[in-house]
Formats: sequence, C-alpha cells, structure tokens
Amino acid sequence: MATVDIEEQDPLSGQGGGRNMQEDDENRGCCVKFQETVSRWMLPEDSRNTYLERANCCPPPIFIILISAAELAVFIYYAVVGKPQSQWMTLEREIWDSPLTYQPEHREEAWRFISYMFVHAGVEHIAGNLIMQLLLGIPLELVHKGFEVGMVYLAGVLAGSLASSIFDPLSPLVGASGGVYALMGGYFMNAVVNFREMIPVLGVFRILVILLIVGTDMGFALYRRFLSNDEGLRVSFVAHIGGGIAGMTIGYVFFSNYNKKLLKDPRFWFCIVGYIVFLLFAVLFNIFLSPANS
Repeated sequence: MATVDIEEQDPLSGQGGGRNMQEDDENRGCCVKFQETVSRWMLPEDSRNTYLERANCCPPPIFIILISAAELAVFIYYAVVGKPQSQWMTLEREIWDSPLTYQPEHREEAWRFISYMFVHAGVEHIAGNLIMQLLLGIPLELVHKGFEVGMVYLAGVLAGSLASSIFDPLSPLVGASGGVYALMGGYFMNAVVNFREMIPVLGVFRILVILLIVGTDMGFALYRRFLSNDEGLRVSFVAHIGGGIAGMTIGYVFFSNYNKKLLKDPRFWFCIVGYIVFLLFAVLFNIFLSPANS
C-alpha cells in the first residue's frame, strides 16, 4: 500500500482554509455584535435570546429604505427637475400646487391624506425626517420586519393628516413627520413600559433623547406655524401630535409583541377599534362640520 507523505501535500491549502475560516468568523462576529446591539436597544431582556437565535437580514429593512428613497426622489424632483427653485432651504410656492400635498380645499381627493408625506418644504425638513426614520426605522424593521413597521408608519401618516383636518382645518400639510412620530411614539412607549427589563443607562438615555428631539422639533414646528414670516413655512404642526399618539397606541402594541400572537392581545383590538372610531369621526367631521367646507 502506498504511503502518503504529509510533507508532499500543498502547505498553502491548509493555511488558505484557515484564513477563510478566520474571515468568516470575523464577518460572523461583526454581524452578531450588530444584532446584539439592536436587541439591547429594541427589546426587553426576556426577548433578546429569541431574537438573536432567529436574527438575520432576510428580508432586509426594505420598507423604510424604499419609503425614504421615494421621499427623497420627490423632493429632488420639485427642487431640480420639475420647476427649479432659487434655493433649496425652503422650497417656494410650487410645492403647494402638487397633487400630493394635502390642501384643505382639495380634501375630496382622498389620496392627499397619505401622499402629503412625500412632499417636503425644504432641505432642513426632509433631512430631519429622513435621518430620524432611518436611524429608528432600520433597527425596528430588523426586529419587527417590514409589515409591522409599515403599518405603524402609515397609521401615523393618516392619523396626522386626519388630526390636522380636525384641529387645524385651514392649514396645508406636507412632510413625513406623522410617520416619523409614530415610530418614535411606539419606541418611546416600549422603552418606558419595559424600562426595568432593559439596561437602565440605555433606557434613560433613549427616553431623554426622544424627549429632546420631540421638544426641539415641536418648538420649531410651532415657530414655523405661528411666528414665521415665510408663508411657505406656515404648515400644520398637528400631524406631529396625531402621528405620535398613533405610535404610542398602535405602535406600542406592535413593537411590544415580539414573538407573541398579536391577534390574541386584547390591547391590539382595543387600539384598532379606537383607531377606526377616530377614522370614522374624522371622515364625518370633514364631510359635515369642517370650517374648510365654507
């Protein structure tokens, strides 16, 4: 029987295999560290192990990326392609003629109650919304997937425009703040309710950061609405509040039910019924009672 001389084998083959295994371990290590960070920020302790066992990027956070790309594309169109603006910090009156913008006098065009989220009033406006929804939406979507995040986001957008049509009925509306505030509202409530189960320092930091962002943004929104001399900036701020309330109810239920049967949670049905009642009231108000009718 022929003997095999180990020294005659290619000495590089083992080394190459070792290098590949080391690279795979490093890649896997980076992925695991990223997922661990996401779990610490997004989930209470009793759900982290389950998440890490299932964690992967398939499907990727496609909803929040696509919706952000669409909003950016519409902004670029109105700033450059459609009717070029003299400057980008505040887009001029042309955006108010867009079929996407919510205008009280065009409330019968029902798509405007959703489509206004694609139109933004300037660079500061769209940059703030995109940064917040990407920073918060991507980790949320990694944990809860696109359907849940999409439902919360769109519920906030619709709640924002409906609330604006009731409490600020004569003001136009642009921007995705309703959806952004819905994500923040759901995440905020989850952080507050599960505070004891999360890392205390992270819990305090998250709550303080959200309160700081909301306080600053609402301050600017109120200034633009009531004190700004620029007519193009005088848009409704009520969508922020409507979106935030949608997030703190529907968003909280979605984001606090990781690895649980959502349809068996009575809080889910309570929030859904409440949202439908609000929707019906808003529709009836806009048809029969709105000052915009005159």
